[in-house]
Formats: sequence, structure tokens, C-alpha cells
Amino acid sequence: MNFIWLEDFLALADTGNFSRAAEQRHSSQPAFSRRIRALEEWIGVDLLDRSTQPARLTETGEWFRGVAQEMLARVSRIPGDARRVAEASSVTLRLASTHALSFTFLPRWLRSLESGTALGPLQLMSDVLQRCEGLMQQGKVQFVVSHAHPQARGILDSDTYLSARVGSDRLIPVSIPDAKGGPRFSLPVAADSEVPMLRYSEESGLERILRAVFSHLLETSALQPAFTAHLASVLRTMALDGRGLAWLPQSLVEDDLDESLLVAAAGEEWCIPLTIKLYREREFAGKAAEEFWRSVVESSPT
Repeated sequence: MNFIWLEDFLALADTGNFSRAAEQRHSSQPAFSRRIRALEEWIGVDLLDRSTQPARLTETGEWFRGVAQEMLARVSRIPGDARRVAEASSVTLRLASTHALSFTFLPRWLRSLESGTALGPLQLMSDVLQRCEGLMQQGKVQFVVSHAHPQARGILDSDTYLSARVGSDRLIPVSIPDAKGGPRFSLPVAADSEVPMLRYSEESGLERILRAVFSHLLETSALQPAFTAHLASVLRTMALDGRGLAWLPQSLVEDDLDESLLVAAAGEEWCIPLTIKLYREREFAGKAAEEFWRSVVESSPT
């Protein structure tokens, strides 16, 4: 028995039409019909009453429809179940983090956790938020660390996942200083003026937050996109080069601000408070991962 036959059968059960079902399955009708007949021969009974138009499921066909759905659903769960079995005894933690936090927050945070518990081997993948979310959905990581904001909820903020607050940060509009020590580029933008803006790409979680909080501002002509990149570290470099104004995480530019290499380009009303969260699936993630989660929750700031 071929699992393709089950998918063919369910397509035919939904449409009742061999031509439409074959088209839906990207198959020629003769080849599609042969696979349906092969399935019936394997089972030993007719699943369809071909004397009617559209074709109807026989009583056995109605029963087998549920069986086919259950079999395919079970097969689709096998990779995830296999990973969970393997992870039950695995001591390696697999964690994805957005780039900005990988360079700044994450090392300090892990060091603080290690002072109270042994973490064991850790495998880190650093990427933009969109790809970190994909790694979690594919079961390739057990945890994701990212910035979060209540106005910019993402996939990991759904009921499928759990989260714990592990830190805080801010997005600050920054610029290089002018000759007097003030920002060369500042907000609000003066009338009939333009300010070059250094933007994040759409895959970035920080861009998602900026759009959610300041969408009205970003759509105005006063802020002109001058450069776009995935990474906050790249925008920081461009800001230091005087290419424009950028909203950057405070955790990334603290030293630059202390040394006056960059200065705040606006008042507090233009800053965005951020939460740093650790995300995980609700299902059991293995002994090591569960112990790690427990230590994180116990040490999380209130």
C-alpha cells in the first residue's frame, strides 16, 4: 500500500469527481484512476459507487475515509514524535536567538543562569526573528530568545507556545552627534525637512515592532529610507558612519552612548520599551530542556 493512494482517495472523496481530483493531485486522470483501483484491490472491496455522478463513497468507503485521515495524521506526527523520543535523553539544548540578542544579552543571561545551575551543552542558532520562528515550528530548536512587544504579536505568542520574560530592553532612535554634541539627525522632523532613516528588513522582529508602534510616522515622507538590512549590528555600523537615524536596541549601543559616539535622536516619547522573552512549545521537550525551562522560570524577573 502506498500512502499516495490515501491522499488520492481523500481528494476523490472530497470532490466526487475523478477529473477534478486528478487535477488537484497534479496527475493525469488515467494514472489517478489506476491508483484508486490499486487501493481498492489492496483493501479487497470497492470504496466508490461509480454508477452515480458524482461518484459516491460506499459504506466501506465512508469508513475508510476516517481511517485514511487518521493514518496520514499519524504519519505526519512521526518526525516530531521521533525528535521528542530522542530529546527525552538528550542533554544538548537547542536554542535560536535573534542576532542583536546573540551578541549582547544572551552571553550575560546564560552566565547568570550558570551561576545557579549546570546547563550542559548548548547549540545556538542566530538569525532574524522570522527564521527563528520557522526553526521552532519545524522542531529544529527547543527555545527561541527574542525581543517582544504587546502591539507586535507573532507566531510564538499564540496558545501553542509558552513564554517567560527573561529581560528588558529599549529601542532608541540614535544618530551621530553634530559639532555641538546634539544629534545630527533628530525627531520630530522639522517642517519641509527630511531625515535619512536606516531601516530593518521585513524579516526582522525589530521592524515588526517599529511598524506596529510607529506605523503613522514611518509612512510619512519626512523619514526617507536610506539603507535597509536584516541586522541591528549592520544598522549600528551605518549609524556610526553618519548615514542616518536608526532605532537600535539599548543593549547594543550602550557603550556607543556612554562614549558619545552616538546620541539619542529624540526624547523618551520616541523610545519603545521592549521585553526579552524565551519561547518554547507546550509539549514535553525532554528532561534537559524541561530542567532548563524550570531554572529560567524560577529566575525570571517579575
